[in-house]
Amino acid sequence: MDAPTVGVVGGGLAGLTAALQLARGGREVTLYEADAHVGGQVRSEHEGGFTLDRGFQVLFSAYPTVSRVLDLPALQLRPFRPGAVLAREGMRSVLADPIRDPRAALAALSCPEVTLTDKLRTLLLRRRLQRTPFGEIFTGTDRAIAAELRRLGFSDAYIAHFARPFFGAITQDPRLDSSKQLFEYIFKALTMGAIGVPAAGMGAITQQLASRATAAGTTIHTGRRVDEVTARGAHAVIHTRAGGDRVDAAVVATDPQTAATLLPSTPVPTETRSTITQHYALPAGGLPETAGRIILDVTGGDPAVVVPMSQVAPTYAPADAELLVASFIDTPLDTPTEALAAATTASLGAWYPERSFAELRVLATDRIADAQPVQPPGFAARRPEVTAPPAPVVLAGAVTHWASIEGAIASGLEAARAVATAQR
Repeated sequence: MDAPTVGVVGGGLAGLTAALQLARGGREVTLYEADAHVGGQVRSEHEGGFTLDRGFQVLFSAYPTVSRVLDLPALQLRPFRPGAVLAREGMRSVLADPIRDPRAALAALSCPEVTLTDKLRTLLLRRRLQRTPFGEIFTGTDRAIAAELRRLGFSDAYIAHFARPFFGAITQDPRLDSSKQLFEYIFKALTMGAIGVPAAGMGAITQQLASRATAAGTTIHTGRRVDEVTARGAHAVIHTRAGGDRVDAAVVATDPQTAATLLPSTPVPTETRSTITQHYALPAGGLPETAGRIILDVTGGDPAVVVPMSQVAPTYAPADAELLVASFIDTPLDTPTEALAAATTASLGAWYPERSFAELRVLATDRIADAQPVQPPGFAARRPEVTAPPAPVVLAGAVTHWASIEGAIASGLEAARAVATAQR
């Protein structure tokens, strides 16, 4: 008896994970990716000795599905030091986790940007969430992040000086209107493991999955755009410019807009948030000293987050240079490259007046219009199921879970299980 055939549309984390699981389960899997390379929003480019991550910038090692599916030791994660440098003109302080980073306990206690009560409430929140299983977080009453922090008694200063730049950058939502369940999931992972980058770049994550999927028997076609996916009785047809490929099941693991186009009869939420990331080169030794921590702008300006990337991962830059990355979370996508670089140079100069950043040079600017889906309070209960399309088509990606590396991999696993269950 011939093995069941499955077509997977989309070569991001969700699609690669689904393909890997299905191929390991004995299916004949073909993956279609419109771009020249797999990876989606988790990929890296290597230019002039620099490693530039295009899309997601960090990996949380404590995410449960991530730690189960990925070979983390093989990625050689370079971890950020816990906490952040809180910066404003002429002043810097450290907000750190005294439990995970005892050396910074005194600095954290003396940080003037948040109150002592805020610091104690943070420890209490940490304790509560560590006792809450990951699987229970996306249940129960939901509200906006900002509203939840105020309900818990955190000050406006804590929200403005830490939550807004840090979690605003993660969710692409500077007003913190997103679901508090996102905040809780991320915060829990933040306190339980490392935040880091693979030594070879974030693209090493997708390359690991792609290599394993190929070894399991998956055929990967890049540069192959899918125009439509249709259910035809017990089969599905994947339509490309070359014609229609009939398969026993199909997995649509694309961005929300593409999924909505491919599956017009399936309700797929398509509202998204944008972001800008700019990568810079500096001469060797030109990075501000942060001891491997990120820098947050407490004034509400942009860039909201600045990352001394080659200080954390020296493999990201050649020996004679440094790599700096800035994230803009509330800036129009059409802002000129020069204006973005000028804003970064001005901010760094205000935060570190003792240093010069005149030699800051732009390497690349990423303007991502559909960086993340909008995820308001209650989104988890309203998101479509992987089985929302007509059988034998299933759905995967951020629209079925939440926008993160964890959510993408988890959605791929769930889509693979749905196909396997239907084919028993």
